[in-house]
Amino acid sequence: MLSWEYPPHIVGGLGAHVAALAPALARAGVEVHVVTPRWKGGESQETIERKETRGRASASTVYRVDPPVAGLANFFADVQQTNLNLEEQGHALCDRMGGFHLIHAHDWLVAWAAASLKRLHKTPLLATIHATERGRGRGYLGGETSHAINGTEWWLTYEAWRVIATSQFMADEVKSYFNVPPDKIDIVPNGVDAAPFDALEGVDLTAFRERWALGSATPSGVSAPAIPRGIADPALPSGTRADERIVFFVGRVVEEKGAHLIVEAAPRVLAQIPHTKFIIAGTGSMSEQIKRRALELGVADRVVAAGFISDAERNRLLKVADAAVFPSLYEPFGIVALEAMAAKCPVIVSDVGGLSEVVRHDVTGVTVYPGNVESLAWGILHTLLDPAAAKARAERAYRMAKEEYSWDRIAERTIKVYERIVRERVKTDW
Repeated sequence: MLSWEYPPHIVGGLGAHVAALAPALARAGVEVHVVTPRWKGGESQETIERKETRGRASASTVYRVDPPVAGLANFFADVQQTNLNLEEQGHALCDRMGGFHLIHAHDWLVAWAAASLKRLHKTPLLATIHATERGRGRGYLGGETSHAINGTEWWLTYEAWRVIATSQFMADEVKSYFNVPPDKIDIVPNGVDAAPFDALEGVDLTAFRERWALGSATPSGVSAPAIPRGIADPALPSGTRADERIVFFVGRVVEEKGAHLIVEAAPRVLAQIPHTKFIIAGTGSMSEQIKRRALELGVADRVVAAGFISDAERNRLLKVADAAVFPSLYEPFGIVALEAMAAKCPVIVSDVGGLSEVVRHDVTGVTVYPGNVESLAWGILHTLLDPAAAKARAERAYRMAKEEYSWDRIAERTIKVYERIVRERVKTDW
């Protein structure tokens, strides 16, 4: 398995997907070897899951490869150079292990290494496409690098024996953008691990919640970033209350994720529910723009730009928030929405991409029109003004997340794709 991201380096859903899928596959009896660049440290080789089944050991092992020194002509060139290092590690593994049944590549960033290993070792290649460059641009390719990435995505799907898409929306993109035959595509969604949220059931998070809602001192024993304050004034705003509503967003603070729309919707929400705090967690190119816009709209004391937060902090916030909002403009799947559902937090999402397939309007959450501030404000108010109905939706969403989107269930579906490829390979001359 080749992946550009793996803990401790996770940028988005791709890294979270691989980090959860690899050990789940090992638990199901598949021996997995993950090769990834070592961007943020970690052991060069680490066993992350081991299981004994009827005398046979299956394990998930990650190999972190030091990338070359960055700073070539551009990011695309850096990616190609890094692939040479991934390929070298892959060849060494193939020689040492006596070959593999298949190669599983995640997205275009590892396409060169994956294709080279496929050809030299005559091993079928499976590609999971988590997002597309054209999709991020809502159908538009903006420059030379975007065109190069799009071309590499096409090439990877062409080289692949089969292609996994994480949603029907992504499957349609892959068919449309890369002319992939429909019968070459399997849909295997992302999953969610509910255990960290279940562990917080019954835990008194009152002091933790007040720290965010009131800006009081951090309670002892809580690992957390700097104490959040209003953007404009580090002092507590007057009228802050213990029963303040918390509306939470976590993700990359970039245009496609729509965090800026939450700031635009804030005045409409505050007009009806003045004691509402909007927490925007994450980093990205629009972070400073969001802060400035909150000042312009006069809601800076109601909007907390929390920046990076730990997973533990995120989990607790999802447990104490009154609503989790993900107003994406482009979203191939949306793991964060599943995480909120696993935390029993009422969700409001854009009716776009994979989010539309995960959240059923007024059943497991609330969907709003993408890019529409008035619709977003309505969705937040619809949730906050009727907490009983919101709780009922959250309970249904939780059951669905546990039953349909557990990582062990996703591993089972992935293994079926593996088994099909292995069966077909045996019958085929290379």
